[in-house]
Amino acid sequence: MNSLEREFLDKIEKHKGIIFKISKMYMSEKDDRDDLFQEITCQIWKAYPQFRGESEFSTWLYRIALNTAIIFLKSDKKRSFISNENFTSYKIIQDEYDYTKEEKLAQMYDAIRQLNPIDKAFIFYYLEDFSGKEIAEQMGISEGNVRVRMNRAKNKLKDILNSNKS
Repeated sequence: MNSLEREFLDKIEKHKGIIFKISKMYMSEKDDRDDLFQEITCQIWKAYPQFRGESEFSTWLYRIALNTAIIFLKSDKKRSFISNENFTSYKIIQDEYDYTKEEKLAQMYDAIRQLNPIDKAFIFYYLEDFSGKEIAEQMGISEGNVRVRMNRAKNKLKDILNSNKS
């Protein structure tokens, strides 16, 4: 294994949580999440020789991962998309486990999956605690546009969550 490969694997290992979160936000089925995780990793590897370090590796990774997830949704590579039964039929082991927290988290991911791909990206950045300036740089839009689109995405998510309660 050469030094470039070792360096890449170390960085992926350190930042794989980002890829897992994006995969979970965009895909409901485990096999699809695994496929998306692999596709994101592949795209990052392809682009890695061009990474110049002008930004943080994680910032660069976010951009590639989100773009790959959006493209993946539109491609023939995906097998399934939203399935509401995924979480309602999922049984959680109840041995001293806070299943209400897990259930709420599952409902949140289910609601996020119902958003369009761009709104998902805004919600992801929000959940990752990115600033408006950082989101603007990532998305290539103004900070004012970020605020407007972020509020719209959050309102859509609230509406979905509220309609699911009924």
